[in-house]
Amino acid sequence: MFDDIGINETLMMIGRLALAGSLGMVIGMERTYRAKTAGIRTHFLVALGSALFVLVSRYGFGGEADAARVAAQVVSGIGFLGAGTIIMQKHVIHGLTTAAGMWVASGIGMACAVGLYAVALAATVLALVGLEVLGIFSKFVRSSPEEPVG
Repeated sequence: MFDDIGINETLMMIGRLALAGSLGMVIGMERTYRAKTAGIRTHFLVALGSALFVLVSRYGFGGEADAARVAAQVVSGIGFLGAGTIIMQKHVIHGLTTAAGMWVASGIGMACAVGLYAVALAATVLALVGLEVLGIFSKFVRSSPEEPVG
């Protein structure tokens, strides 16, 4: 049932996946609260999927895979996914912050997968600070939440 890895290692990997998904959900909750296009489920899946790909690359090929290459490809793939959330309408860009949030959620998932729990937690807190505190601050700096293109 557990192939080449033991039950303890399997449970550790499941725990890392659960943490990755949970931290992704936290960022997604903020996006859902703000009624943005990608919310709890999307951020959960991005963080979970990123963690899963890194775990599979580290443990799924008998040590013969290059986990760094897989991580780099995850970053590229999430960039492509994030591009789908960005919309330009009447010379105003929408969805850029949500796309960046998905990118950060992916990094958090990868950090969880390799056991960098404190880093993943700190990145989650910093992402929330960036979304909430800097969101409030930006309202004082400019009149609209999105900068016009041009």
